[in-house]
Amino acid sequence: MGEIDLQPRLAAMAEALAGRTHLGRLGALFSETVLLEVSGAEYYLIFNHGRIEEIRPGPSRKIPWRFAIRVDHEALLKFWEPMPEAGFHDIFGFAKTGRGRIEGDILALVKNLRFFKEFMTLGREVSA
Repeated sequence: MGEIDLQPRLAAMAEALAGRTHLGRLGALFSETVLLEVSGAEYYLIFNHGRIEEIRPGPSRKIPWRFAIRVDHEALLKFWEPMPEAGFHDIFGFAKTGRGRIEGDILALVKNLRFFKEFMTLGREVSA
């Protein structure tokens, strides 16, 4: 399967996030940079009070991140299907099935778990 550019989908997810009032409340205290690495392609999601301020493509060793989700793009596409199969329905499923890893400050993720999980599922709603 060929590599894909996730920048348009991530931008659409950021736009969808801005329109979700309940996610704005959930993420009001979340101002962190998250690394989303998909099959070696890096995307730095820079959140500011629950909104995406910037999506910066990588790689970069100069951008500090709080936690990282590293996954292969086929698994991520399965996660973004409208009704994902078992093992691809949740970000922790990536690690459980061996298709991805979660690294860095896990406490920052857990403290904002519902917000981040709901943000990631926005990829199911936006067009590819």
